[in-house]
Amino acid sequence: MSTSVKASEHDLRALAAIVSQDRSDLPVGEGLLPPSLLADLMAQISCEAISLEHYDTGRQVHSWLQGSDAADDDGVPEDWAQVFWTHYWDCQLCAYPVRTGDLRSVVKTSDFYSMRQWHSTGMYIDCIRPQGIEHHLMVALPELPDQAAEAGRYLRLVLHRGPGPDFSERDRALLVLLRPHLYQAYLDAERRRDPAPRLTPRQNELLRLLAAGHTNSQIARRLGISEGTVRTHLENIYGKLGVSSRTAAVTRAFPGRVA
Repeated sequence: MSTSVKASEHDLRALAAIVSQDRSDLPVGEGLLPPSLLADLMAQISCEAISLEHYDTGRQVHSWLQGSDAADDDGVPEDWAQVFWTHYWDCQLCAYPVRTGDLRSVVKTSDFYSMRQWHSTGMYIDCIRPQGIEHHLMVALPELPDQAAEAGRYLRLVLHRGPGPDFSERDRALLVLLRPHLYQAYLDAERRRDPAPRLTPRQNELLRLLAAGHTNSQIARRLGISEGTVRTHLENIYGKLGVSSRTAAVTRAFPGRVA
């Protein structure tokens, strides 16, 4: 799904500007990314629309969270969501993140289908064609740093194009390079929306040792407590922070440590 691509100086300058810009505009409502970031992304990768969507495949819930809405909704059935989930698992593009567990690769419709094949799928006929969309460029993101796609819940950033040229390998490469920045922007917005709960001084001390790479036994020796007490502290910390792993706890408590 990748080809060697040469970046021009213009591309590199544009990427540097997107990554380094200090954005003061906060996401509005249910939005998760600064609107100016999405606008800059659309300026670099030409598309008619962009959307940030949430998927919960276990509950069969698809939520449109944020983006531009340039697609034509005429002809979209009222029971669109039900029709969408009827075709979801048969659509290689849509189900790719959950079927493979891959939340990093940037994929496009033509990775899975020729245009003739795509036009014959139920997903295209019933859900995509009425919106005037032909091409997609997609990257998935986990909701939390420790969340795997197998959980069936993930975010999906999708760029949409109508009839005409497909997304290029240059477009894919730009989105690959921007993905970590987009994910960091999402995590920053989530922290502003839901700041980490206050921990006790002892819990903070333990978590800092954890962030420094110490094992449970090393932490126990440093603090003069048993390994069982360390595990109990960790369980309490996980509960307060709403996470289930050491990495996620450090990420939630110390945002600046996220790469």
